[in-house]
Amino acid sequence: MTKSEAATTPLEGIKVVTKPAENALNKRQLIDYRTEREQCLEWLLTFGKNPDRAEGYARTTVSTRAYRMDKFYRWVWTTEGKYTSHITHEHADEYLMYLAKEELSNAHKSACRKAIMMLYKWRHHRRGNDKWTPKITFSRRNQSTTPRDYLTREERVKVREASLEYGSVPDFDRTYGAERDQWRTYLAQRFEKPKSTITKQDWERANDWKIPSLVWTSLDAGLRPIEVARATVAWVDVDNSVLRIPREESSKNEEHWIVGLQNKTAEMLGYWIDQRSTIDKYDDTDALWLTRESNPYKSSALRYVLHRLCDLAEIDTDNRTMSWYTIRHSTGTYMTREEDLAAAQTQLRHTSPETTMKYDQTPVEDRRNALDRIG
Repeated sequence: MTKSEAATTPLEGIKVVTKPAENALNKRQLIDYRTEREQCLEWLLTFGKNPDRAEGYARTTVSTRAYRMDKFYRWVWTTEGKYTSHITHEHADEYLMYLAKEELSNAHKSACRKAIMMLYKWRHHRRGNDKWTPKITFSRRNQSTTPRDYLTREERVKVREASLEYGSVPDFDRTYGAERDQWRTYLAQRFEKPKSTITKQDWERANDWKIPSLVWTSLDAGLRPIEVARATVAWVDVDNSVLRIPREESSKNEEHWIVGLQNKTAEMLGYWIDQRSTIDKYDDTDALWLTRESNPYKSSALRYVLHRLCDLAEIDTDNRTMSWYTIRHSTGTYMTREEDLAAAQTQLRHTSPETTMKYDQTPVEDRRNALDRIG
């Protein structure tokens, strides 16, 4: 192929396989994914806008949306825990639900939705798949200033206390006979090891400080799921009761953040850091928290933890959107109430004060108390 011929290839200037996708795939998966992408993008350029008239989308449109399609594929791989090019309508609907809960502009969410619609349009026309009709739309108008579901003050206390109970077992020295045997069976299933190998150390491991430190830190700092996943031991300054989040690890990637913690939370983090140093799966990582499967926490795993905590605390979750952001929203709401918007902006690591404005609301229980006083 000559230089002039190379310059006129159909996908010239469009990133077919992004670096993150390339890093995530083995050689054979990469070939399969590249083929999938080439077929899709070439069709969109030639037929995508109006297949009956062979009218394609503009190259700039395809180039921009190709990256958003790639992010969708990578989200599916993470969700499924494996590579696949078989994307379903359920994947698309769940992805839109995921976007709906993220702190992103509606303009960005809408652009992602359009990119996914283009992808499924190709699959319908070229693969014979059923048409996909999105269940969610994102308004381009200004978003509501009202925060989503959040924990009340009373619920925050209950969740803190429930985290101390989460996954705990009785002290080894206080169990005997049949009761101890039952707990051995439980721990063998929990740690996926033979019952005969369960030791006193496994009892101590079951009562570690991982979940309490994770929950208390999130309640104080309003950690986003991505920040939980990125958190390292180096973030923790126990002596000064703060988290020091470096610019390259902060969610918005703008500047270093120093986030205040309660002294009890810092003390708890100190206990956990001491304990994690004795756990084998942390030997080759500086990650502050890992799941039982030795993976960073994702939104789904954190949502599971929160729902378990609510069950323990007897907090009703019916008709509520209870994600890890529920904790963050409660921190923002009450930090604004107790201090001011500036304090909430710093504590939540918002680069724009407009983002923090949605927390400038009077909590419902305060309004209810006001009604009682009004009579």
